[in-house]
Amino acid sequence: MLRSHLFVPSKREYVRGNRPQVECILCDIIAGRDTVDRLEIFRDDLFSVSLNLHPYNSGHLMVFPMRHVEDPRELSRDEVVRLHRLQCLAFDVLQQRYRPSGFNVGYNYGEGSGASIRHYHLHIVPRYYRELGFMDILGGAKIIVEDPMETMADLRERFRMVAETR
Repeated sequence: MLRSHLFVPSKREYVRGNRPQVECILCDIIAGRDTVDRLEIFRDDLFSVSLNLHPYNSGHLMVFPMRHVEDPRELSRDEVVRLHRLQCLAFDVLQQRYRPSGFNVGYNYGEGSGASIRHYHLHIVPRYYRELGFMDILGGAKIIVEDPMETMADLRERFRMVAETR
């Protein structure tokens, strides 16, 4: 039996409004400000790739434009192409690091979507065959086996190496 809800205990305070009091969390990541936790692992002239501070699985990434964009229709043709290339790069890096059996990929766009950040961003979540474990069923909890802070250095290096080969 599968649950119909994702449970991310670390996000509880964030959802309750206990979050950085900044205009845009992702813009502060891009600017390198200490007002937010920065888990950036890769950037180029158009996009940044960051670990999600409240991951659904180890390696949960967000890819977002360097400029503040709220509506996907604001993306330039070059940004659309680059976003797709970075998504493929992320698949390669995450496949190499975690060996997932698949990925959830998507956007939360607009108030009705559950988006908590207005800066447009792509989520990439590694998924695994039969990943539902006993803690999910018995305790109603999702176990994340890796702290995003510990993942950062490894994925930074992997992104650099894979990007250099393209």
